Amino acid sequence: MEGQAVVDLDGRDYNDGKGTLAALFETPAIAARLAHLKTPDGSWRTRDDVFVRYARERQPLLVGPLGIGYAVYGGRHHFGPELQFGHVVGDWFARRGEPVLIVKCAWGGKSLFADFRPPSVGPGSDAMGNNVPAPGPYYTRMIDEVKAALAAVPSAVPGAVRGDLAGFVWWHGWNDGVDPERSIPAYEENLAALVRDVRRDLDSPHLPVVIGELTGPWVDAPPAWEALRKAQRNVAEREEFRDRARFVATRSFVRAAQDSPNPGHGHHEFGNAETYFLVGDALGKAMVSLLSGEPAA
Repeated sequence: MEGQAVVDLDGRDYNDGKGTLAALFETPAIAARLAHLKTPDGSWRTRDDVFVRYARERQPLLVGPLGIGYAVYGGRHHFGPELQFGHVVGDWFARRGEPVLIVKCAWGGKSLFADFRPPSVGPGSDAMGNNVPAPGPYYTRMIDEVKAALAAVPSAVPGAVRGDLAGFVWWHGWNDGVDPERSIPAYEENLAALVRDVRRDLDSPHLPVVIGELTGPWVDAPPAWEALRKAQRNVAEREEFRDRARFVATRSFVRAAQDSPNPGHGHHEFGNAETYFLVGDALGKAMVSLLSGEPAA
């Protein structure tokens, strides 16, 4: 998962606070949908049945109950799609009396073509003719991090003895989108290989997979980026994956730069809290549909 939204930082530095989570609570059209994010006293809620593990780049490991703050920046001022995703999935598992651990793997500036390159596609070459190894270093890191998280379940989730993999979410694509000559033409096959390889390397051949559409700063994307979005949908709809995969459209969740905290950060959806809330909500609902055994539409 990529990107992060702003919660409540000083509006003087964040477009007068437009599009922050705090501002959304003053917007009647969506405020009711956000009510579960706060406690009765107005503080930000944390759950005691959903937990997050996030191994950041060159920063301390974050592990704890689901809430605000599982982001690159310190403090409880940012969040990603894991927040609402965790509430949706957590509610489903809570009805079964089971806790949840979300393993967040989000490292900026990484592509599927190189950094997350799945081992089964073999090595390639970049625009400069440099060798691109397979597996990519962040594919290996992702697999290692999931395995480490599973091994550490007893220390991360109170009362838990072991954990089982329930699903895999892929919401990614910006750095592939800026390479229309190599990354985009190869994206569909690379993503299909990623799904196969992740299932194989995590010993979970039927692992449910949710693929979130590249959101970005536009509803109507430029042609190359639109091709990437189409590739993402195509993978989820392939016959080999169809019953255990879902594509989640996210373009309708884009909000205007002028209505967002970070108008210059199109690569992070302008830091708009509504965008990240809605993306997490849709990803979570898609995962629940897979876990519930609902047929593909």
